[in-house]
Amino acid sequence: MAQAKNHFEVLGVPVSFTVALDALDRAYRNLQSKVHPDRFVNATEAERRVAMQLATGANEAYQTLKHPLKRAIYLLEMRDIDVRSETSITMEPAFLMQQLEWRENIEDARAARNLGRLESLHDELIAEKRVRFSHLEKLFGSGAFQPACEAARQLLFIEKLEREIGDGIEEMDVA
Repeated sequence: MAQAKNHFEVLGVPVSFTVALDALDRAYRNLQSKVHPDRFVNATEAERRVAMQLATGANEAYQTLKHPLKRAIYLLEMRDIDVRSETSITMEPAFLMQQLEWRENIEDARAARNLGRLESLHDELIAEKRVRFSHLEKLFGSGAFQPACEAARQLLFIEKLEREIGDGIEEMDVA
């Protein structure tokens, strides 16, 4: 099996932000059925090592491509755009203000142990993510990679806020 250059090639799916998840699942299962280490128990050590590397590569490719934000970041990295770099792009002032507002609301709700408010903020972030992923898809479709980088960075912030909400909810569930 030839060494694939990227995750899309590993799984044999088109290089695109828009990925049919059922096709991705099928491609992954098909590849795993061919390279899974259990199929190579009676093979040589070298063949087992190669099978393990291929299976690991398939897992990594699948885990990256099945998640839209990971897929977006990967696509941008393929174009030498580092989403996580502090110097790659500045954030829109309106988004920075929105992020600060969300963060303050989360902190206030956690401090007040207001589960309903945290759940409401979580729902708001989920709705915001849907809108932003739709926008991100359009940016990739039009080849606007720098704006796609900014959109991906914003989604990283939103996912971080979601985790903070989850931590707050978990704290309340434990107490």
